[in-house]
Amino acid sequence: MTWRGPMYRVVDGERIDGVWRHVWRRGWSGSYYVEDLLVYADGAIGSPELTDMAGLKRQLASGRISPTDPTVHDLPAEPSKWRSRRSEPLTREGFMSEIADRIQTLNGRPTSADRCWDAIRRYRDDPSESHRLALREAYLKVPPHRRIYVLGDMDLQDRPLRVLSTDIGRPVDGDGPVVTAFMHQQTLDYFIRADGSATAERLRYADADADDPIVATITLNEQTYPQGWPETLGLFVLRNEYPSTVVVDGQTHPSVDEAYTALTHGLSQPSAVRLAVMTDLLRAKFTQHPDLAAVLLSTGEARLSYTGSSASPFWRDAPDGRNWLGRLLELVRSELFARSLRESPDDLVPS
Repeated sequence: MTWRGPMYRVVDGERIDGVWRHVWRRGWSGSYYVEDLLVYADGAIGSPELTDMAGLKRQLASGRISPTDPTVHDLPAEPSKWRSRRSEPLTREGFMSEIADRIQTLNGRPTSADRCWDAIRRYRDDPSESHRLALREAYLKVPPHRRIYVLGDMDLQDRPLRVLSTDIGRPVDGDGPVVTAFMHQQTLDYFIRADGSATAERLRYADADADDPIVATITLNEQTYPQGWPETLGLFVLRNEYPSTVVVDGQTHPSVDEAYTALTHGLSQPSAVRLAVMTDLLRAKFTQHPDLAAVLLSTGEARLSYTGSSASPFWRDAPDGRNWLGRLLELVRSELFARSLRESPDDLVPS
């Protein structure tokens, strides 16, 4: 399940950052429904009323909240844990550990995965038995369902850590190979071969291979500029009201807003037609203005939230909205990126 953010609440004038994800809450009838679980840097947790880690633990234990859909049955156990490529199942305890890591991240402090990597480096530099045992302890503190992602190695997953965590003469995972001193040495060599830059890249992208990376959100707020639009381009150029000419079917329009109004004025259009018109206009805007395309590409893979009271709920991101403008901008962004890979024009690739 994906964690999303950033979000925040304000307490006594101070901004408290947070993230959120879906959980399942049991209703009065005994059936479950999806609800947002909010997690803040100060340890407050809301679903919807604010509680703390202890309160969440009680709700999980009572079954009032579940991190997974209780109506979906678990997958059957695989014949060999050693050969399995699945992650461990998400348990209540593992979910609590994952939330603790999210709070650490929100405060800029090391997570269990960070501490595991610190233990790896200590063992790599001094492969003593005490450092191996410390590494095993650090590895086992990583939430079980997150362990296969720690090394960022899609092929070996966390097998090097499982081998190193197993005492010589014991089978890995209980049904795997019996560990030898040579296997421990092979694992040490694995970490030694990983030079600093490669290790940094694997650590940076470890969560990208997981099934629940945090998806950043960029909010495109509606703003007014009484003195005129700023000369330095910023995210405001992604707004439809930004004055960038759009040429469609030989007609020049001052902005996407005005082009859309001209093309749909007086017509009762179904949603599919409105979406098609807006998609064509956004494509025209960003293909005809490479400098604006560069701003759109600079948002990377972030979710785009298009807000503002002047846009209808169909277009804007709000509790009653569908955020179609944000979603279409993400579509055009992916098209621009694909085009840049094919053609590599300098004016379409953000620095």
